[in-house]
Amino acid sequence: MAVLLALASAVLWGASDFAGGLASRRAAAQAVVVGSQGAGLVALLLLLPWFSGSPTTGDLLLGAAAGACGGAGLAIFYRAMATGVMSVIAPTTGVCAAAVPVLAGLLQGERIGAAAAIGIVLALVAVLLIAAEGGLGSLRAVRAATLVPALVAGLMFGLFFVFLHHTNPDAELAPLIASRLTSVLLVGLAALVGRSSVRIPRRVLPVVLLAGLGDVTANALYLLATQHGQLAITGVLASLYPASTVLLAQLVLRERLVRTQAVGLVAAGAAVVLIALPA
Repeated sequence: MAVLLALASAVLWGASDFAGGLASRRAAAQAVVVGSQGAGLVALLLLLPWFSGSPTTGDLLLGAAAGACGGAGLAIFYRAMATGVMSVIAPTTGVCAAAVPVLAGLLQGERIGAAAAIGIVLALVAVLLIAAEGGLGSLRAVRAATLVPALVAGLMFGLFFVFLHHTNPDAELAPLIASRLTSVLLVGLAALVGRSSVRIPRRVLPVVLLAGLGDVTANALYLLATQHGQLAITGVLASLYPASTVLLAQLVLRERLVRTQAVGLVAAGAAVVLIALPA
């Protein structure tokens, strides 16, 4: 059941990230993050009477830490998606996010098999291939402005996975409310300090709301999956979300991948499968 829930969260995360990235091309990234996170928070508060659970202080603190990482990751991710190629940024972020739960598990004493070790190495190679927008010859000219934000966002998403994993099942949706409230406050504060507008044009608002509701549903599915499954498995499977982002980018925006990038996507998929294999 945990595997199915994690995969379902990946599908919804990919779709909501596509919607958020699309909205960020027509509105400020911070405004999109505040709007989408706010919409998700309202949805969670409406569900709270039925799924309040029995959270401890630790559960709420873990949720807040997850929200800080998730909010920062989304702001970086949406800004990168607004100015870059979705089919490059999304998989790079996903591979990085997939590796973090595995590394966290190792630091906590978990053991991985040879397949997972090969998968981690393959993931690093995949990042380079996916970033090669002009083929192998362009690897020397990969711009940090494109690659670094995607990697940082992936790190933040990976930490989001790790923090939520350590919450108790009895807490139910409470950690997500702490998470979403923290992310809204932090991103809103950053916009206020930077004097950035959080106004969302009316024609973009439906896309922002769709991104927020999809994201919070994916969060809930992942929370259920990770509270009843292994971190290295649920975190990696949830990180498959770039697949649906890339598919939507090619279907809706007609983005094209060069052969090297296509190989990178295949390598990323293979890496995630290898990392997810039991030791």
